[in-house]
Amino acid sequence: MADSTVWPNGYRCAVVLTVDYNDVHGILTQAPEVAGRDKTLSVWRYGTQRGVERLLGLFEELGVSSSWCIPGIVAEENPQHVRAIQAGGHEIACAGYRHQNYDNLTLAEQSAEVAKGCAALSALTGQRPTGFRIPAGNGAPGFIEALRDHGIRWDSSWRGDDLPFAHPTAPEVIELPLHYELEDEPYFAFNLSPAVPPAQSRIASYSHTLGNLQMDFAGFYRFGLCYVLRLHPEIIATPGRIGVLRELLQGIQQHDDVWIATGAEVAHWWAESAAPVTEDHPAAVYERHYRDYGV
Repeated sequence: MADSTVWPNGYRCAVVLTVDYNDVHGILTQAPEVAGRDKTLSVWRYGTQRGVERLLGLFEELGVSSSWCIPGIVAEENPQHVRAIQAGGHEIACAGYRHQNYDNLTLAEQSAEVAKGCAALSALTGQRPTGFRIPAGNGAPGFIEALRDHGIRWDSSWRGDDLPFAHPTAPEVIELPLHYELEDEPYFAFNLSPAVPPAQSRIASYSHTLGNLQMDFAGFYRFGLCYVLRLHPEIIATPGRIGVLRELLQGIQQHDDVWIATGAEVAHWWAESAAPVTEDHPAAVYERHYRDYGV
């Protein structure tokens, strides 16, 4: 059962609403051949055209805070949306400067991307981000330490747990783990050409997806965990799917002992209150192995 000492003020579990706002840059990383194909790109521009505003409207209606992971170039191209996100009281986290596959970058290049992305967001908002999410791929050995050195205090890119944890090599950085079943993309992302997903045959039932998300929340609530939703304005904020999110969040809000907080708030609490990870924690095992074998 839940450990009532994990969360502040007697809360039973935590919920973090995260939004990846990539505009067209996400698909350009995945399928660079679509550059200049405006009909195709319009699928991903929907987030900017309609999705951001609709998500902000729902969050305002329900009185919830969220954390938005934004590449610097997206902020520069859409400053009005970034200002609206900030004005709504939401956190703005960094996702590098360009939406890139970090598997193709050296550690120095990855670090430079973080620095440039943070600088772009800082110039627009007046606040330096303390959160980060890797756009695609993996950080090289030493990347977490680079995040720490750039002032990042929470990351939400890894998986492998359902409570936050401090990274063993840089305990100043708190990880807020993800789960595929708590993301909108595996259920709903779709395009004909290029094929997304490559095998096609996706756009899940709205009611079944809502049921999955509700059942997962019930489990996270029962065991007192950290439920991190990963959303995309071009996917979840269509006229029908925004209703799925509304019903999910309204159900969560019926519990008075659920802490709906930003990534920064949860990370700060965890850094101040939680014990270090143990030697058998997946993060500790990973750190030992990738350094030993140069993976």
